[in-house]
Order: sequence, then structure tokens, then C-alpha cells
Amino acid sequence: MLDTLMLSRIQFAANISFHILFPTITIALCWFLVFFKVRFDMTDNPVWMRAYRFWVKIFALSFALGVVSGITMSFQFGTNWPGFMEKVGNIAGPLLGYEVLTAFFLEATFLGIMLFGIKRVPPKVHTLACFIVALGTTLSAFWILSLNSWMQTPTGFEMRDGVAYPTDWFAIIFNPSFPYRLAHMLLASGLTASFLIIGISCYRLLKGDDKQAPKLTLKVALIVAAVLAPLQAFVGDLHGLNTLKHQPQKIAAMEGVWHSEKGAPLLLFAIPNEESRTNHFEIGIPNMASFILTHDWEGEIKGLNEFIGEHPPVKPVFFGFRIMVGLGLLMIAASWFGVYQLKKRNKLPNWLMRSFVLLTFSGWFATLAGWYVTEIGRQPYLVSGVLKVSDAATQIAPANVGFSLAMYLSVYAILLVAYLHTVFLMARRAVEIEEFDMAQQPIKTISQNGKNAYV
Repeated sequence: MLDTLMLSRIQFAANISFHILFPTITIALCWFLVFFKVRFDMTDNPVWMRAYRFWVKIFALSFALGVVSGITMSFQFGTNWPGFMEKVGNIAGPLLGYEVLTAFFLEATFLGIMLFGIKRVPPKVHTLACFIVALGTTLSAFWILSLNSWMQTPTGFEMRDGVAYPTDWFAIIFNPSFPYRLAHMLLASGLTASFLIIGISCYRLLKGDDKQAPKLTLKVALIVAAVLAPLQAFVGDLHGLNTLKHQPQKIAAMEGVWHSEKGAPLLLFAIPNEESRTNHFEIGIPNMASFILTHDWEGEIKGLNEFIGEHPPVKPVFFGFRIMVGLGLLMIAASWFGVYQLKKRNKLPNWLMRSFVLLTFSGWFATLAGWYVTEIGRQPYLVSGVLKVSDAATQIAPANVGFSLAMYLSVYAILLVAYLHTVFLMARRAVEIEEFDMAQQPIKTISQNGKNAYV
């Protein structure tokens, strides 16, 4: 039977896995909405407004689920991990508070204008509200990732009687891994939102939607994905170099390196065995891991045997990393080929659109794989070198945690199915909506006082 510690870890993993699905969409999708809205304001082309009106509904649905699951997740610091706030609450508490004050309030204040004020406020005010909500979502990511990065590479504090006290807030916020982690996450959100838009747009076209809006959003999202995907690979390389410097045990687990060696191979596939501390069925490229991580064909990578008792479980980190990289390479190939097809034929073949529908939520899988690498990769620590997971866990009965875990999993499964069903239902209903007749039914008119008004 699983003990309280393992059940608490599974429960928090389930909560954060469900929660992160929605911010990865909303952070970047909101900027897409700002772009659609600005383009409409500049051109008066109703197709941009059609795109905005459809995608703002999906944004609102995703935002609502993200907020609810985020609040639920925060409760677990007290219920399942009381040692976390006891030991590092002087740092974690203010960072979470900054997120609420500077980001969540911005979103909450202007979200109503964004969602319900399009007919009630001047167009420029509505566009400004969209921009502020987008800024708020990005600031939320800033503060949350600052805290998460500090837990990976803690700086700017001192320990007094076993409790962490801040000594340099600048060093805490802009800790060594923060810039790379923030850039990596924002790009991941951009790719997640891009492939969501691509997939749903292709779904609408395959269902017979011959309107201009899905064709336009498909083109925009494909171009964005084609730019962001290789950029993500570049940032990922920088992030890997930073991780090698500050968390070499995580890199060793990612690469499946047991013994410190120079000229380490890049393992395309292997099955790590922690009992024998070796790999089975290795397929690798000689010297490539050393070259990628140290930019030297003979560069040395420390092995897991240098960190016995202090390194993470190897299999989830090893395989999670390969899933993330594999999906990233697939995104590069798919987006570039899609842009090529659009440029060559001005449309995508049906087989390619069906492929993009299958990739609609590929960003979710890549993001989850990356987060598992990041979070499992700092085990056995909750805060690297400061607080172990076992020292922060609650001591309540396993049955209590097991019951709440079962309830969470049940509710999350229902919500996830409902979310996916609703997104595709909205896409099918959008097919039935008639196209705007620009000559007879403009979406923008001039009111009696001379100001623009939406109809």
C-alpha cells in the first residue's frame, strides 16, 4: 500500500498536471487575441473580428478552468506539504502574493471588459483591456516561474534555525535558472496555442467550413509555430547548459549517464536500470551528448554514480526528456511543411489537415513531459539542497490522502472530457454560422455621435 508521502506526491502531480494544461493555452492565446483585435481595428476587415469572437470563447473556457484548478492546487501547500511553508514560506509566500497583486488583479479587473464589454466600451478601450489581460497572464507566468526556478536554483537567502530568510530579493527573483525557464515556458505556451489554433482551424475546414476566418487563423498560427519551434530548440539548448552547471545530476538522468565520462554518447533509446546502475538496449550517437551539452566532442559529463542518494529517479526523467524533444522536432517539421504547402498551393492537403487535427493538443504532451523532467529532476529535494520532499510532507493518515486523490482524479477526468467536447462542439457550431456579407452586414458601424460601435 502506498504511504502518505507517495500519495501526496501523486496528488500534487495530478493537480499541477491538470492545472498547467490551461495556462499553457491562455498565456499565448491571449496575445493571439490582441493581434486579431488590433488587426481588426486597423483594417475594419470583419474576418479578424470573426476570428477574435470564436477564439475568445475558447480563451474564456480555458481561463476559467485554469483559475479554478490553480486555487485548488495552492491549498495543498497547507494540506499536503506543511513543511514547505514552514521552511521557505518567507520566500514562497511573498512571490505568490506578488503574483496575485500584480497579475491576477490585472486579469480579474479587465477580463470582464474583454469578455463582455465589446459592445459597451469604445473599440480602443476594449483593445486596451485585451492587452492588459494578456500582460496579466504573462506576469502570472513570470512570478510562478520565478518561485519554481528558485526552488530549482535557490539564491539570495540564508538559513536561520532551519528556516529560510531572504537577503536579496533581486537574486531570489532573478535566480540562475529563471531567465531560461521563463523563456522556455513562454515559448512552450506559444507553440501550444499555435497548434491548438492550427488543429481547430483544420478541423473546421475539414467539416466544410469555407469561411475566411479559419483559413486566416490557420495561416497566422502556422507562421507563428514555424518561427517559435526552432527558437524553442535554441532556448532549450541554453537551458540545458544552465542545468548542467547548476543541476548536473538532472542532466545525468536525462542522458542516462551512470559513470562520469568524456565523449558521452547521445542515447536515442535505452532502458535505464537503477538496480544494476546501467542501461539496456542502448542506441546512441557517439560523443554527441558531450558536444550538445558542453559544445566539446570530448566534454565531460558527470554520471549518476557521483550523486548516489542525491539524484532523481532515472526512468521518468530519461523518457520524459525524449518525449519532449521528439514532439519538439515533430512540431518543427510539421509547421515548416505546413508553411511550405501554404506558400506553394495556398491551402493544405486534406491528409495534412487531418494530421494537424491529431496534433491539436500536442503542446500539452510536450509541456507535461518537460514539466515532469523539471520537477522529478530535482528529487529528492523540494528546494534543491535546502529542503527534501520527505521533510515537507504531511503526517496525516494515508487513507485521507488517498480519498482526496480519488476525488481529484474523478473530477479532473470529467472536466477534461467536458473541456475537449466543448472545444470541438464550438468548432462544429462555428461551421454553421453564415459568413459576413461585407456589403450588407458590416460588423462595424458608425453611431450617431460619430464613434465606432460594434454590432
